[in-house]
Amino acid sequence: MPRTARTAAALVAVIALAAGCSGSGGKDSENAENGANGADSSQGGKGVSTPRLKIAMITHSGEGDTFWDIVRSGAEQAADKDNVDFLYSNDNEAKGQAELVQAAIDKKVDGIVVTLAKPEATRAVLAKAKAAGIPVVSINSGSEFSQKFGALSHIGQEEAVAGEAVGTRLAQEGRKKTLCVIHEQGNVSLEQRCAGVKKTFKGTVENLNVDGTNAPNAQSSIEAKLQADTSIDAIVALGAPVAALAVKAKGDADSKAEIATFDLNAEVVRRLKAKEVTFAVDQQPYLQGYLAVDELWLHETNGNVLGGGKPVFTGPALVTAKDVPQLEKYTARGTR
Repeated sequence: MPRTARTAAALVAVIALAAGCSGSGGKDSENAENGANGADSSQGGKGVSTPRLKIAMITHSGEGDTFWDIVRSGAEQAADKDNVDFLYSNDNEAKGQAELVQAAIDKKVDGIVVTLAKPEATRAVLAKAKAAGIPVVSINSGSEFSQKFGALSHIGQEEAVAGEAVGTRLAQEGRKKTLCVIHEQGNVSLEQRCAGVKKTFKGTVENLNVDGTNAPNAQSSIEAKLQADTSIDAIVALGAPVAALAVKAKGDADSKAEIATFDLNAEVVRRLKAKEVTFAVDQQPYLQGYLAVDELWLHETNGNVLGGGKPVFTGPALVTAKDVPQLEKYTARGTR
């Protein structure tokens, strides 16, 4: 069976398994309490009778980013099904993330899920995981580094391709100058998104670096740029929280720029409905978390490798106001 068909079959299975789940997402307060110290979910044992496994997920998430609530929700659902003791931790500093991976190795976990937003910082510690015989699956960012660093596979979207889709859409709408807002400096995936936009957009693309963990400053930076350059007629936010800041900045700057964003949450769907955001790029973060945990369980219990070791794509798909009726019920429960 071709890889694309295998992947499609896997996704259908996941959707069927996930259909009965209910979750609220919105774990900002929980993440703030756990932060780099992590959280231990021990709610498994309901779905299978295979031996109990311990799987750690370490991401580069900053506090307050609802995208990672959705990833985590998917991972926890899979852990519940697969009799997995799920350990989650995050640090948006590269060194801190590497230290969390080392902590997972020290706990002798059965598998590690990791993001590669700042890949060089995790190269050495992932080599230690491989030496310890701990299988690794990378998700979300750094797909081109996944095999080099010894991961079984990578689950996410091809960031440059996603950016190209955005650039093409904005060009079709006749936009001339786009502001691409990077909310985390040094994150290779965000840089690839903006590079993709620039590749296919017919006009000018300018990058703006802001601190995504400081919402007031990020909003002020976008507003100041819009006031200084009134020729900007499109804003590309690279994450759902930044989209909300862009909407506010646009209003305060009295700008007419169109706003597009990567990623979904309930607020983005509301803004799509209100036509404050024109379209969003959905990379299905729930699947990234779910499939990563499920793959490590399948690898341990059945020797499987999802996608034959090649990247498994969960996006991109462009969604607009016409998709809101279907999306609302999913974002309300924190799975889209």
